[in-house]
Amino acid sequence: EFEQNLQKWFNNKNVQTLNAGTSALHMALHLLKKPKPHWDEDVFQGVAYVSHNWPGLEPGDEVLCTAMTCTASNWPVLANGLKIKWVDIDPKTLNMDLDDLKSKITEKTKVIMGVHWGGYPIDLDKLRDIRTSFRSKFGWAPAVIEDGAHSFGSEYKGKKIGNHGNLTMFSLQAIKHVTSIDGGILISPHDELHSRGKLIRWYGIDRDGDRKDFRCEDDIPEWGYKFHMNDVNAAIGLANLKEIEEKVISKVKDNANYYNEELKNLKGVTLLENKSEYDSAYWIYTIKVDRQDDFMRMMEEKGIMVSRVHERNDKHTCVKEFVTNLPNLEKTIGKVVNIPVGWWVTKKERKYIVDCIKKWK
Repeated sequence: EFEQNLQKWFNNKNVQTLNAGTSALHMALHLLKKPKPHWDEDVFQGVAYVSHNWPGLEPGDEVLCTAMTCTASNWPVLANGLKIKWVDIDPKTLNMDLDDLKSKITEKTKVIMGVHWGGYPIDLDKLRDIRTSFRSKFGWAPAVIEDGAHSFGSEYKGKKIGNHGNLTMFSLQAIKHVTSIDGGILISPHDELHSRGKLIRWYGIDRDGDRKDFRCEDDIPEWGYKFHMNDVNAAIGLANLKEIEEKVISKVKDNANYYNEELKNLKGVTLLENKSEYDSAYWIYTIKVDRQDDFMRMMEEKGIMVSRVHERNDKHTCVKEFVTNLPNLEKTIGKVVNIPVGWWVTKKERKYIVDCIKKWK
């Protein structure tokens, strides 16, 4: 029932639930390992997520990734035997710098892992144009996986994230807009990928199949994982989904819009880009400040919880072989602070937060 309600909410039949957003990313990469030489170019509303002659993924293929995210975004790349190639960030959005991405694509690039920072969508049209240019050279285009862990309720040019022709993950972890305590969603732009995913998420067994003995499965043509969502998580997710529009997303966006107005043009504070056609769900509200440590210490003294939320992923030992120069990230990471924006922040509290920031020098 939870899955069916999610399909209605996204207006997309190819929605399936899993036990974690990380599992959804891992499975998305796994699904792309299989070549498909005859996928239609117009697989989803005129947008091809993988092109004709898709070669599949092989060990050592490159995935273009952002280091400005949770490690959960990037470790599935390593778990699938693929190589990370870091892309710099756009300081105005903290999303991928698509010009840097374009300069780093090679014939070994099979996947682009785009993260919508805080829920603010990456420029999906520009990303499609880059892929179209690539396809004209090589006859196929890299697949796009959208990491929408922050983006439940975000829209790009009037359509909900998850409906732009790419494999898309959402997180239902404990502190997300919709929670099932832990869980994830994978949206597939192609019926075949969706069908394979439903099998792979539970060992490759067809749970809907007609079996004489439920404990004895039919032949399994493709092995899978234990990534399915259990009934307890689904029940919690279903209850939360009923509250999402009125009690969560609308309140979060109202808080964010208040900050957008009250904190603009404030000396020492820089707001991120906020274009109307890029409708963020504002899972977090990010600002940039000149003296990060001093600012965070001041806010803590005022009783306001703030956080950087994520460490840059490229600093860890386990990915030292992929280190590259990321000048925008280097200049920006020491300025990023996230202030409270959730549905629980009252009008009185958000005014107090703004007043404290305005007094900071």
